Amino acid sequence: QVQLVESGGGLVQAGGSLRLSCAASGSISGIVGMGWYRQSPGKERALVAYIRSGGTTTYADSVKGRFTISGGSAKNTVYLQMNNLKPEDSAVYYCNARELGAYLINYWGQGTQVTVSS
Repeated sequence: QVQLVESGGGLVQAGGSLRLSCAASGSISGIVGMGWYRQSPGKERALVAYIRSGGTTTYADSVKGRFTISGGSAKNTVYLQMNNLKPEDSAVYYCNARELGAYLINYWGQGTQVTVSS
């Protein structure tokens, strides 16, 4: 089992910045990547950014150039630096960790609210 604890959400004005953190604990040796997803009311949970154990990253098109993911499984902590925030970035942000054993398991944090005012 892997436990994920997020922090860093809050309320910010458009154009501002926030930094999210997620710390992993438990059986972390099998984690192959960590990332962030977000979900707003009426929408499905969607990938924001992901970092693999080798360091490669993936970003949603809507956040490229504004958000940066760092850290990852090797450091047991993943960060999401969010700059130039827009009202459409408002959502609950969930930390994700993927463990590869006999099969792939996804673990989720409890979520942290990010609200961007216009």
